[in-house]
Amino acid sequence: MQKLTAKRVLMVVLAVFSISLMVGCAGMERRSPNRSGYMYYHAPLVKADQALDEARRAGKDRECPAEFNAAKDMVDRAYAVYYACRTQEAIGMANEAIGKINALCPAKPVAMTEPKPKAEELVVIVMSEPKVEEKVVVVASEPKVIILAFEDIHFDFDKSTLTNEAQVILKRNIQILKENPKAKVRIAGYTSASGSDEYNQKLSERRATAVKDYLVNEGVLTPERLSKIGYGETNPAMYEAAPKDLYSKAAKANMRVLFEIIVK
Repeated sequence: MQKLTAKRVLMVVLAVFSISLMVGCAGMERRSPNRSGYMYYHAPLVKADQALDEARRAGKDRECPAEFNAAKDMVDRAYAVYYACRTQEAIGMANEAIGKINALCPAKPVAMTEPKPKAEELVVIVMSEPKVEEKVVVVASEPKVIILAFEDIHFDFDKSTLTNEAQVILKRNIQILKENPKAKVRIAGYTSASGSDEYNQKLSERRATAVKDYLVNEGVLTPERLSKIGYGETNPAMYEAAPKDLYSKAAKANMRVLFEIIVK
């Protein structure tokens, strides 16, 4: 009788042990073919393995191997915690790993280049006449307006002093001026939309003066070949939807000086 009882107890123990092998701590879905251990696990762990397989098939293990391996390590740690019967902690780790796997190898943003100002934005005055030339026909006895590859000179907010970057650009512009010794230059200053009209007008004139003085000091052009004008916040390079945003992309584009060239 005692032998029969002991045998029944052993069978019950074996049955319980077999069930625990099948369902783990509290299994819900059949394991991934690549995963050993219990036959069934909670769904998030199984789904984490499935997400890894999908990412591997998509080539993300080669495209961003460091991030892929980090996500895989997190899934493996989730299983290790699960084996310790810390079920909820393991489920949380598995869900976090799924999020990381789904975010692997994000598409890189495409850099957008800002278009250069159109030729129509350059107001060109021929000789000393106040009218704007809409179209210039080259005739032997008439002046010729040329559009050269000048770069705009930009300023810091509320400043009229030349930055280091502005001086570098000016040196490149100087080379173009040297190649066109007959050119007359008018320097046009502009500002962003913040501030009063009167203040912006004076600031644009100070910016034009700063560039003119630089060219004269560098010995590129004599004062009689140079003139200047300030346009304030009129004729902006970019429309400022929010003038109170002092450092917006549009505001920075408008804090500038342009070159207007005439060749006899």
